Amino acid sequence: MHGASKDAINYCASVLFNEINSVTDNPTIFPEEDLIISAGNFHGQPLALPLDFMALALSELGSISERRTYLLISGQRGLPLYLVSNPGLNSGMMIPQYTAASIVSQNKQLCMPASADSIVSSNGQEDHVSMGANAATKLLRVVNNLQTILAIELLNAAQGIEFRKPLKSSIKLEKLFADFRKVVPPLSNDRILHTDIKLSEKFLEELNIEEYL
Repeated sequence: MHGASKDAINYCASVLFNEINSVTDNPTIFPEEDLIISAGNFHGQPLALPLDFMALALSELGSISERRTYLLISGQRGLPLYLVSNPGLNSGMMIPQYTAASIVSQNKQLCMPASADSIVSSNGQEDHVSMGANAATKLLRVVNNLQTILAIELLNAAQGIEFRKPLKSSIKLEKLFADFRKVVPPLSNDRILHTDIKLSEKFLEELNIEEYL
């Protein structure tokens, strides 16, 4: 499933690369020939469609991530409910999973393709517009939402590891876990987890993945 999203991301990147390096200005100017050609090569549809596709691909990554988070807090595989020692007295990681679930639902709503819409403008001269700008701003929201969803999964995964001690994972994952713990402390009793989520997001932003491969 991740592979399908990666294929979609690679496809969208190739289209963006081609479009960035193509002649789309209007007019097109050829100074050596002292020639200006107004050809109307400016329509946004080549970018609008991939931007909508990218939103769908990234939304899928977030949807899968949230399901992993749910399984971590559901009391399976020897882990306590909500990943906290006293789940009856503490909510533990329940609210972050709620947060991830709500953001996933918003991403699903944002997957409605902007490029499916078109509104006539400029007194009928622009009879079919791509809505590519809307697709781009919508995609940005999906990207930012995905970062929060992944940060919540990382927060839960790290908390789950606390209950596996003294067992250890691979050297690379242990390094990642140790570095994360320098930023976000483990959860023993309920506290406001908004700060933890934001710190987890910052950790992902600054993460150099090459260090852990």
